[in-house]
Amino acid sequence: MARLTQVTDDNATPKAAELFTAIKGKIGVVPNLYRVLANEPAALKATLTIGEELGQGSFDQKTREAIALAVAGANNCDYCASAHSAISKNLKVDDAEISSRLNARSSDAKLQAILTFAKAVVDEKGFVSDAQLQSARDAGLSDGEIVETIVNVVANILTNYVNHIAQTEIDFPVVKAQAA
Repeated sequence: MARLTQVTDDNATPKAAELFTAIKGKIGVVPNLYRVLANEPAALKATLTIGEELGQGSFDQKTREAIALAVAGANNCDYCASAHSAISKNLKVDDAEISSRLNARSSDAKLQAILTFAKAVVDEKGFVSDAQLQSARDAGLSDGEIVETIVNVVANILTNYVNHIAQTEIDFPVVKAQAA
């Protein structure tokens, strides 16, 4: 049972209603995570804005979704595992690769380097070692890609933690996070 209110269209503040309209315009529905965040419209807007801005970075959507899956797996967030699995399927990522990404693994060498570093950021709570940072560089990640990975990780930790605390009702086909 959800521990924080999921704001409905009927009880949304004017600002939350405006954000809901924008979300519906982009994806057709308002996922329950966004309904929880709408308890504080500034929090919802901040979350949406960071996602939109990261969409302008160097990583494509498949890469950002792979990071989201790896973080969901590392943080054992079933809501995010479910949401990002559904999004990844829409991006034509197969089930085996989705499962691998939940465990911070990929058959693509560059993506593997990103996911390894992303998982290290989660596991080490940001205190990655010099060796972990050097491994990311040795695998070909630029300082810009390292920073972009960190910010994607942090954005996903935000939603993982909101879901953990709220116990957000999953409104996607349920996928269990597989903490590696």
